[in-house]
Amino acid sequence: MAYETITFEKDGPIGVLTLNVPKKLNAISEQLVGEVNAAMDVAEKDDDVRVIVLTGAGRAFCAGFDLAYAQEDEATDFGKLHTGLKSDLDFIMRFWRCPKPTIAAVHGYALAGGCELAVACDITIADEKTFFGEPELRFGAGIVAMILPWLTGPKQAKELILTGNDRIPAQRALEINLINQVAPEGEYLKVAMELARGMASIDPVPMRLQKMAINRTFEIMGLNEALKTASDLDTLIEGIETPDSKTFSEIARKDGIKAALKWRDSRF
Repeated sequence: MAYETITFEKDGPIGVLTLNVPKKLNAISEQLVGEVNAAMDVAEKDDDVRVIVLTGAGRAFCAGFDLAYAQEDEATDFGKLHTGLKSDLDFIMRFWRCPKPTIAAVHGYALAGGCELAVACDITIADEKTFFGEPELRFGAGIVAMILPWLTGPKQAKELILTGNDRIPAQRALEINLINQVAPEGEYLKVAMELARGMASIDPVPMRLQKMAINRTFEIMGLNEALKTASDLDTLIEGIETPDSKTFSEIARKDGIKAALKWRDSRF
């Protein structure tokens, strides 16, 4: 299959999936979601692929969902909005639920949906210059995959989400359990690939079963139900127009997304 927004290559037993829309900081679009899912279908069925590494081209891992795809009429179409948000949640959590180990190799920015995508992988390696963040509340949006509380605990998750801080440095992300390792500048992919090669040498059958056991522990504690509830509440957040969200949308329609983001950030 020919891809336009990603690349997928095999490096021995490692499948390397690269988000490849660098001009948009690899923002997540409907097309990118479809192509990532198609590549993951291939990787999961290929017995030669034992570990999947997810990374991003250009100067960032992923800046989140592409705001240019938001449509004005979606705010009142709760059915369409709910379906779309469920698809987005399934996309992010696919890397958590993938039967094979997944490693995110992150650099630059991992924000909003991009942050969730990075930390939903089994292991996350971040360049020391990476910034993480969940800025959604700053422009009236909600969290697509409410996985942060399960990784950091409620106190840290509330701080990250309720402040909308999008400048969480890699070292801070490590301290609060968002990521596994901080790599020296420019070596994030090298570190991730070395780790992947070591994991790929392990028998894939017990590897798969052990990952299943860990995931099942979280499912028993209510992970899936909690994510679904948060997604349902996100539908309300996205669907109810507030003064801030109305202003953001009006500026975006009139002057473009960059102007709307500038307005958003000017208040903080």
